[in-house]
Amino acid sequence: MKVLVIGGGGREHAIVDALSRSPQVEKIYCAPGNAGIARQAECVAIRETEVERLRDFAAAEGIALTVVGPEVALAAGVVDCFKAAGLRIFGPTKAAARIESSKEFAKELMAKYDIPTAGFRAFTEYAAARDYVAGRSFPAVLKYDGLAAGKGVVIAQTMEEADAALKEMLLDDKFGEGKVVVEDYLEGPEFSLLCFVSGRRVWPMVLSQDHKRAFDGDQGPNTGGMGAYSPLPFITAEDERFAVERIMRPTAEAMVAEGCPFEGVLYGGLMKTAQGIKVIEFNARFGDPETEVVLPRLKSDIVEIFCAVADGGDARLEWDDRPALGIVLASKGYPGSYEKGHEIKGLENVEGTVYHMGTKADGDRIVTAGGRVLFVVGRGATLAEAREAALRDVARIGCDNLFHRTDIGHWALDEK
Repeated sequence: MKVLVIGGGGREHAIVDALSRSPQVEKIYCAPGNAGIARQAECVAIRETEVERLRDFAAAEGIALTVVGPEVALAAGVVDCFKAAGLRIFGPTKAAARIESSKEFAKELMAKYDIPTAGFRAFTEYAAARDYVAGRSFPAVLKYDGLAAGKGVVIAQTMEEADAALKEMLLDDKFGEGKVVVEDYLEGPEFSLLCFVSGRRVWPMVLSQDHKRAFDGDQGPNTGGMGAYSPLPFITAEDERFAVERIMRPTAEAMVAEGCPFEGVLYGGLMKTAQGIKVIEFNARFGDPETEVVLPRLKSDIVEIFCAVADGGDARLEWDDRPALGIVLASKGYPGSYEKGHEIKGLENVEGTVYHMGTKADGDRIVTAGGRVLFVVGRGATLAEAREAALRDVARIGCDNLFHRTDIGHWALDEK
């Protein structure tokens, strides 16, 4: 079959890579793709939010399956558009994707259906939000109620930090016009549980953990993610069962009950607190960079899973026991301002897998084209071996404008 992947980052490169391993796939297209994806798929110059153009391309090319990567395409209603045209697509409708695109919708859903999460209140007025935060203890968790490319969450340690964030979100409309959700602060290791979901059916994937802070030791500003690894030795089988049976399945049931059944990948951003496992956030798609360490461990044919979810069928998931650990190479200055167009050398010397996150071709050269540029995945018999393999490959890549963390996986490796 012909398959179309929507998106152009590391997550989409990992999806394309998984699709390329399926004997059922004849040709892969990716819109818009990137320089790395172009080696495994034909890139198409259509942006993720141009839903009618994407639909017309899929219809004209006889695409049998479309897989949606980024949240902006879901929020733009690409699934609704394709389904109305009778095209098979993997991903949730715009109504179901609200579980990510509206923090308030997600929190109210969890409160209504008794799904464990932090206490919260939502605000549209700056003064009311400021007064509420000022009357509470710190740190304060402030979340923009909408899509903000992983940058709409501030954990303020002081009133000054909280005030600056509230002004940006409610007065300056930094991410657009919207609300702010103020949450109780929770402590504990965070982890990600991605599940394939089709209505009431839930197929959990292997667990992973992302590292959000820019620098070693979890220092510096929050980013879209600087690395990830799987599996997680500090999450027990009992923890995992609780997360699936008390959080992910009830959430899928709740979405059905609310009249917006979920189809696609439901991402649970969870935390293991002293009071038990709680939801930090839900996403309506594959996580980035978690996908880049989860899908390399999938032994099953991903096409069968995508089709089972889209068609309401059944699927079986088999996993490789060997750990995967990945390191992001990001442009210096990220997540703030950064330069583009720096040449990347040495990719041909890498022994493991490299997923391209923000690259483009400039003649024969590959150059930087985003904040997060490359994702280098190491495999090994243990997590320690996987990290060593990833760091060896990172050292083989030459670019004068990239930085990376050296301590990915420290929750599992360095703090025993």
